[in-house]
Amino acid sequence: MKKHLILLATLGCIAGAAHAQYPILDAVANRVVQKYQSENCEDLWKKKGEPKSPEEQRVIEFLRQDPQMRTAFIDKVAGPIVNKMFECGLIP
Repeated sequence: MKKHLILLATLGCIAGAAHAQYPILDAVANRVVQKYQSENCEDLWKKKGEPKSPEEQRVIEFLRQDPQMRTAFIDKVAGPIVNKMFECGLIP
């Protein structure tokens, strides 16, 4: 039992360190989460099909090229975004 707790604590530290590697990514992810949390459902529906800004396109391209950073970004934003999309009926 004690070995499991030590392993879980170690894994938690490693996961935390992985996210600490990307302070800019964390800032971008926080901004994305904040955007979704502050938008109302009607605005999210309207913006769903709009083209991405040049800044958003750069971030997306960067994330496509770096799988580790992409994983860290998705881990950070997935829960809040999917919850908001569910609330708004954007996903079943």
